[in-house]
Amino acid sequence: GGKMAARLSGGGGENRLVSLPLSRIRVIMKSSPEVSSINQDALFLTAKATELFVQYLATYSYKHGRGKEKGALTYSDLSHTAEECETFQFLADILPKKILASKYLKMLEKEKRDGEVGEDEDEEEDDDEDES
Repeated sequence: GGKMAARLSGGGGENRLVSLPLSRIRVIMKSSPEVSSINQDALFLTAKATELFVQYLATYSYKHGRGKEKGALTYSDLSHTAEECETFQFLADILPKKILASKYLKMLEKEKRDGEVGEDEDEEEDDDEDES
């Protein structure tokens, strides 16, 4: 649409080809101890790759999620993708499945009990099976 054209013709050279803020990305890259200086091309490519990755994650999650019934991308679509799709499994910690606090507390209680008992090993196998 018109937005893309405006973005490309707006001054500022190649940076306008990326919608993520380069300064923010530079800060994140610099937070890594082994990074001392960041080449402008490396910064641009990292930003562009990140943008494309986010688009891919969002599109995939939308297509495979329940959100498209409502015409919306939901958090649970994203967390479902992180859980189910091998490509995105490294995001599972960042996009955890939302659960009720009460359910979480019960899980903690159970873990504590299991830890103390230690003899009932058959209980642990059932943990992973309640995927809806």
